[in-house]
Order: sequence, then structure tokens, then C-alpha cells
Amino acid sequence: MRKQRGFSLIELLIVVAIILIIAAIAIPNLMRARMSANESSAVGSVRSINTAEISYNAAYSNLGFTTVLAQLGGAAGAACAPSTATGCFIDSSLSSGAKSGYTFTMALGTAGVGVPLNDYSVSAAPTVPNQSGTRYFCSFEDAVVRSSTAATPAPCDATATALQ
Repeated sequence: MRKQRGFSLIELLIVVAIILIIAAIAIPNLMRARMSANESSAVGSVRSINTAEISYNAAYSNLGFTTVLAQLGGAAGAACAPSTATGCFIDSSLSSGAKSGYTFTMALGTAGVGVPLNDYSVSAAPTVPNQSGTRYFCSFEDAVVRSSTAATPAPCDATATALQ
């Protein structure tokens, strides 16, 4: 009599089914963890931009705040030389406007124009809403980071919920 070696088809199917069940449980948790990490990175980036704006305002007080991210950073892949055009206060990936699934934009605040600029606003929006993040973040010259889950018409303004 010969001894049977290997696994039967039923045993292999059971193992594959168990692996698929485990994957079905793990993948949504992985996606939630990634969104949470992206949101945490966005909050940290908004705080970095606030700090960079305050530093830029202190270094170039005749200009005030800036409304262009590129002026807070430097050129990608090159040594940064501080100037009014490249302040070297943030890294080049953040000054390009995109980082960790979020898009960052700068704008004038509510006080309008003039030199020196007395206000600014920075906003962070998920690149792919509900995939790279669910919340929108913003901050103004008061350096308070605010969040909102609404995408329209203004995802984040001064009335949005302040983060703790």
C-alpha cells in the first residue's frame, strides 16, 4: 500500500478561504490607519507652515507674511540659500504643495492686500477625499489649526472647529 503525500484539494481550499477572511478583516483597518496617519501628517505640516510664516515675518518684516508656499521653502534637490524668494523655513516637498495625501494652499487672509502683509491663510485638503483623508485643515495668522469635514463651499474657515 502506498502512503499518500501532500494536501488534498479541500485542505488547500480551506487554507485559501482562511487567508481571504483574514485579509478582508485587515485591509479596511489598514486603510483607516493610513488615513489617520495622513491626517496627522497634514496637521503637523500646517503647524510647520505656521511656524515658517512667523519666522518669515520676523526675518523679512518689511514684507510681512507670504502667501506663496515656495517662498517658505527652497528648491528641490539643491542647497537652500535664504532669501525673500526662498526662505528655507520648510522642506522642498512641503513647499511644492503636496505631502502625504494632502494638498496645501496659501492665500491672503481677510484683511486684504498691502505691504507688509498682515495676514495669511493656509489650507490642507485631502488629495482624494475619503481615501487619503476625511478632514480638511486650515490655519490663519493666529496659528490655531482648525478642522472641518465639509468640502464645500469653504471647507475650512475661522468658524471651523479648533484642534485641541
